[in-house]
This record gives sequence, structure tokens and C-alpha cells, in this order.
Amino acid sequence: MSSAAPKPPPPPPPAAERVYAHVKQAVLDRRIEGGTLLTEGELAQAVGVSRTPVREALLRLEMEGLLKLYPKKGALVLAVSAQEIADVVETRLLVEEFAVRKAVPLSARLQARLEELLAEQRHHAREGDLRAVAAADRRFHAEIVRHAGNQILARLYDQLRDRQLRMGVAVMEAHPDRVTKNIAEHAEVLQALRDGDAELAARCVRAHVGRVKDLVRGETR
Repeated sequence: MSSAAPKPPPPPPPAAERVYAHVKQAVLDRRIEGGTLLTEGELAQAVGVSRTPVREALLRLEMEGLLKLYPKKGALVLAVSAQEIADVVETRLLVEEFAVRKAVPLSARLQARLEELLAEQRHHAREGDLRAVAAADRRFHAEIVRHAGNQILARLYDQLRDRQLRMGVAVMEAHPDRVTKNIAEHAEVLQALRDGDAELAARCVRAHVGRVKDLVRGETR
């Protein structure tokens, strides 16, 4: 019998998608800081594409609120504003307090997943990988929201994902001690859920999420 022919490799993503992913990840990881002016020529050279897909990718990123385009000059990476942080925190509290109450009684499936994500955060913290810590942190909260069973709220929460990741990295870079504190606060939320105490879990979430705004104002706790 002749062996099956090997499958051809998947085609590379379109040029505009490659530029979009390249710039977006760098902005979210804060490898490109707010206030940086990006030019089409530099990006085209960095990714190895023409200027047309660069323009398309930058327009998409502007629509997502990460950049501001200036004709014939380039694209300015927008810094995270105090108002944006306040808006995100307010929205998170509305969604997450509702979701954490709905998580009681805690299902075995959700408990196992939250324990797994908590272990991930501890591992990444030991490795000093703040970006991975921030991503696991965000997934911890998103898992609780997803298990609330309200698809409209889950979609609303997903729209905050990029802003949450960017803010999370910023806070941890500015306040390295918050990494350990964040993990401890997640453990408190999980323990309240295990104990079946919905109101305590909601209070833990309120205090934990609210600290983001305090840290940006310079009120370290």
C-alpha cells in the first residue's frame, strides 16, 4: 500500500492580517508604548509587505480604539486614559459581580478550571512572565462570566478583553508586588465560591477589580 501524500502546509494569513496581528500584539504587550508614532513604511518593512495592507490593518486598529490615524504622518498609539480605565472597571464590576453570584453553587467543572488557571498564574509569576500572568488573570475572570450562562453579557465582557490585557500588564509593570496580591485575591474569590458564599465572593470581586482604578490614581493598596 502506498502511503498517503502529505498534506500541504496551510496558506499564510493575508498580508493585512499579519500586520494587524503584529501591531496589535505589540501594543497589548506594551512593546509599543502609548504615544508612539508608527509609519506605514516602517511597518511594511518590519512585516515584509507593501503599504496597502498596512493601511488596511491600521484602519482596523483605529476602529478598535488602539490607534489614531493622521494622514501623511502615520498612526499614533493611544495611551490608556484614566477615563477608559474608569469605564472598563465600572463595566467589569457590573458584569462580574452578577456572574460570581450566579456561580454559586460552584460546579465541579468550573472549580477545576479556576484551580487550573490559578496554578497557571502562580507558574507564570515564578517565571517572571507578566504578559502570561495578565492573560491567565483575564481568563480566570472570563471563565466565571462564561459560566453565568448569559450570552449577551459574555459577549460584552469579551469586548473588554484587549483593554483588560493592556491594563493588566501596565499595572503589573508599575506595581510588581500586585502580581502576588492578585493571585491571593483570586484564591479568596475561589474559596468563597467553594464555601457557597455568593455575597462574600461578590465583595471579593468588587475589592479586587476596584483596585485597578486605585493603582492608576497612585493609591497603592
